[in-house]
Amino acid sequence: MDLRCPIVCVLGHVDHGKTSLLDKIRKTKVTKREAGGITQHIGASEIPTEVIKKVSKDLLGILKVDLKIPGILVIDTPGHEAFTSLRKRGGALADIAILVVDINEGFKPQTIEAINILKQNKTPFVVAANKLDLIPGWDSKNKPFVLNFNETSQHPNALTEFEIKLYENIIKPLNTMGFDADLFMRVKDITKTINIIPVSAHTGEGIPDILIMIAGLAQKFLEKNLKLDVKGPAKGTVLEVKEEKGLGKTIDAIIYDGVAKRGDYIVLGNPDGVVVSRIKALLKPKPLDEMRDPRDKFKSVNKVSAASGVKISAPDLDKVIAGSPLRIVPKNKIEKAKREIMEEIDEATIPTDEEGIIIKADTMGSLEALANELRKREVKIKKAEVGDVSKKDIIEAHSYGTSNPLHSVILVFNSKILPDAKAEMEKYNVKVIEGNIIYKIVEDYEEWSLRYKEKRKERDRYVAGEDMII
Repeated sequence: MDLRCPIVCVLGHVDHGKTSLLDKIRKTKVTKREAGGITQHIGASEIPTEVIKKVSKDLLGILKVDLKIPGILVIDTPGHEAFTSLRKRGGALADIAILVVDINEGFKPQTIEAINILKQNKTPFVVAANKLDLIPGWDSKNKPFVLNFNETSQHPNALTEFEIKLYENIIKPLNTMGFDADLFMRVKDITKTINIIPVSAHTGEGIPDILIMIAGLAQKFLEKNLKLDVKGPAKGTVLEVKEEKGLGKTIDAIIYDGVAKRGDYIVLGNPDGVVVSRIKALLKPKPLDEMRDPRDKFKSVNKVSAASGVKISAPDLDKVIAGSPLRIVPKNKIEKAKREIMEEIDEATIPTDEEGIIIKADTMGSLEALANELRKREVKIKKAEVGDVSKKDIIEAHSYGTSNPLHSVILVFNSKILPDAKAEMEKYNVKVIEGNIIYKIVEDYEEWSLRYKEKRKERDRYVAGEDMII
């Protein structure tokens, strides 16, 4: 059994530099046409260990890391929406996560949301304390943070400002959420303390540190999980479903185990059951092309090994959704793959109550995260579905509210309200709460429920008072 690349996901608050950090990480190769540089996949970039060692050569001795993994696979779709939709049996697809926090601004709503999701999935993570270059007086250079963090390179006032921001904006909030955390160079026990790695996505400072820390931590903690079956059928998850000119509906998938071959059968799960199709083409971007270039930049390949991202062209992909589990198997293994997929879907099915509210989300992972937040607060769920809000949802929510008006509610995460549903909302007294931060949707629902109960009490007191006068 060989070791595969650990899968790394990037999360954090909007505008704190997730995409900029990913871009900087993806462009770490020393020369553009260097052999063995970063390989572009669909939805991911593979950074080989040779590149990590070259970029981080000054740190190998200091941090005492001996890398045996082939590299790291960084998911190129940043955000907790991607993290929650990328699932495999037993939890999140990502082996390790990078939580990006602006060291100058600190924690924001999406930061807290991301940490809650990481805790829920028991995913190990490091914090990239970004925008180091914006600390007053800090002299940020394109070099390891370890070598730039000293009184020779920095003014004492800048070092003091750094320590204040590090504690107030990152360590203290993490402590409040139940974590021990410290600057990665000071961490004695990496199994108990969150490593904070200061970086600048603008100048490149700290990029070598974060690459080697992620690779080293993944290897240390996840060696058992990184064992790869290089001969078996491919297991994966759907990252995105896309219409491609000349190909029709295609899927971008992350393969986390086994080998996918052109001509094999693809077995996918969706909310209605299992879809079986035959692969017409496995497509990857040509070397050094951006992953989302048009079709003429794709290269057809005969097989793909884990861990990697790939675009798959096959018939009958219309109803497939992001986050769907998949298997790629020869014909004689289809039935076994269908059973595995059905078991995986059953595991991910959200239990519902005899009465309650409706929840909708863009992916199964997001729906699961929303349901978990509601369960913590003992909110009953009558119906949980992936997809947009339809006319039928509005009518059902109205009917649920006849016995309890607090159940005439639909909570919507990252999904649309269809035009016919909007028209129906005007007829019925249905409350729709939507947004792109899960815990904020839940908080808004709790606030609405509280206001509704207060108004009802006031009305009941008023009616009782009138009765007494009569």
